Amino acid sequence: MMMIPRRRNEFDLLEDMFRDPFFNGEETKLMRTDIKEKKDKYLVDIDLPGYNKEDIKVEIEDGYLTIHATTDSHKEEKDEGKFVRKERYFGECSRSFYIGDNITEDEIKASFKNGTLHLQIPKKQERKELPDKKYIPIDD
Repeated sequence: MMMIPRRRNEFDLLEDMFRDPFFNGEETKLMRTDIKEKKDKYLVDIDLPGYNKEDIKVEIEDGYLTIHATTDSHKEEKDEGKFVRKERYFGECSRSFYIGDNITEDEIKASFKNGTLHLQIPKKQERKELPDKKYIPIDD
């Protein structure tokens, strides 16, 4: 039996292009993150394209740093016409990282530029309290 390839036309090529992960609606909405370790701090870069600074919240709770972002690209369109394809994301996403209980909000520096959130998180040693020494009694 001989397999005959399906004949392609321009429309098929266009459909193939939209199957690419870049255009795929199934692509994860996870915030792409780079973490770089330096001597005294961590540098965290989180991609948030299409978000405004006002739509991003960064908080610390129970030792976890959480980044929460919200966007709404479904605004009323005044132009008449029908969309052939609409891929703009709207909704919420968040991501958490454990940074320890001994870092406060005041110690973290944050900035947002060109769709990337930049965080500087200081390194700190965990304070480990030593338990009281207990001795084993020695019998005669």
